[in-house]
Amino acid sequence: MAELAPLVTTPDAPAPPGGQAEWFRGAGGAQLRAALFTPPGRVRGSIILSGGRTEPIEKYYETIGDFLERGFVVLAHDWRGQGLSVRELGDRHKGHARGYKAYLDDFQALLSAFEDRAPKPWVAVGHSMGGCLTLLAMAHGERRFSGAVLSAPMLGVKTGKVPAKSARFAAQLHSFMGRAHRYVLGQPGDPFDDAFEDNVLTHDRARFMRTRGLIAAEPNLALGAPTWGWLDFAFKATAYLARPERLREITAPVVIVSAEDDQLVDNAAQEAAARLLPQGKLVRVPGAYHEILMETDPMRNIFLRAFDALTGRAAPKPAQAPKPVAPTPPAAAPVAEAAKPAPAPVIEPPKPADAAPAPVKAAAKPTAPKAAAKKPAAKKPAAAKKPAATAAAPKAKAPAKAAAKKPAAPKAAPKTEAVKPSPKAAKPAAKAAKAPAKAAASKASAAPKTTPKPTAKKPAAV
Repeated sequence: MAELAPLVTTPDAPAPPGGQAEWFRGAGGAQLRAALFTPPGRVRGSIILSGGRTEPIEKYYETIGDFLERGFVVLAHDWRGQGLSVRELGDRHKGHARGYKAYLDDFQALLSAFEDRAPKPWVAVGHSMGGCLTLLAMAHGERRFSGAVLSAPMLGVKTGKVPAKSARFAAQLHSFMGRAHRYVLGQPGDPFDDAFEDNVLTHDRARFMRTRGLIAAEPNLALGAPTWGWLDFAFKATAYLARPERLREITAPVVIVSAEDDQLVDNAAQEAAARLLPQGKLVRVPGAYHEILMETDPMRNIFLRAFDALTGRAAPKPAQAPKPVAPTPPAAAPVAEAAKPAPAPVIEPPKPADAAPAPVKAAAKPTAPKAAAKKPAAKKPAAAKKPAATAAAPKAKAPAKAAAKKPAAPKAAPKTEAVKPSPKAAKPAAKAAKAPAKAAASKASAAPKTTPKPTAKKPAAV
């Protein structure tokens, strides 16, 4: 059973629900810390979250909460040399490194230790140094990620007024001469004395002070300036990723979110990497400092939109998977019918047209009334099945209605034959009004003549 590890919380930085930290073993048996957060409900996949230099798990509580709300399990961790993981030197404040191989071995140990508890698909999220190491692992053959979103990844290091070549040579020289453990700037600096006004990480004061509060609550989270050994590692890692053939082997989609006013890493190297990656994409955040996920909401939301766009393809929501298959097409069908009001009245006219031929067929067979004289009980149901107006009493009214609605008859009946019976219909109307009983009883032969004409009129009335 895994040994539990602590998670630091403050009133301004509460830990997201559903999380637990634990220790795991990295390269050489190093004790490293990781934390697994599980969202409620159905899970879309897992986010492997890797912070930048100096950044502990606790700094990303807000971002972890954003991922949990989207239905992802989140696996966050402390790189060796920072957070609560083992430090490389006796002085915990020195940001030291011994090449990038140990980092990659630790990363593989992390993925293996939590693979059974982190549902796939996996999406990698890395910031600065964490983005560099994530991309480095993918370039070395890690293929378990369905995609990656990198925040201001360290693909090139800014060296200020010192030329990059000179700084690279100095880092190699100090490491070769056994001075890799020394601070680059010659002085440690105070990790507890950063002022917001002088920072080059974020424009958001509240988020800046929240991180300061975490370090004040747990001083072991603090990390100071880098050593020559760390700088040498950074140059070697970025040089490896600068080779085009390395990036072209990464087939998963990778989105690089670049901070416009970044003063720590090289944006030109990010643009070059986005071009070389087979499925690379570059998203710029105007006006942002280095720590995009700790920036103001408008800047930070640019990253979240890029994240949503990639995960929408790499790890779609479980609830959305069946929708395109079943619910969406039925919903679209009524909308399409409602959008076309013309077909609705067109559908109804064919029904009377279908009913119109039935009386015409009955009128075409004058023998039906003769059969009705012999068997009136059998014929009456037949007349009731088609037009109900064929009864004896309605016959007298039918011609009257047909005569009263002469203009309606030509409109409903497209045939010109319906216009001819109209003058003759007046005579049967008068005769039917005087003696309807005689017409029904004595003159059976006259009934077929007058009956088909009103029946031809009845479709018009209907």
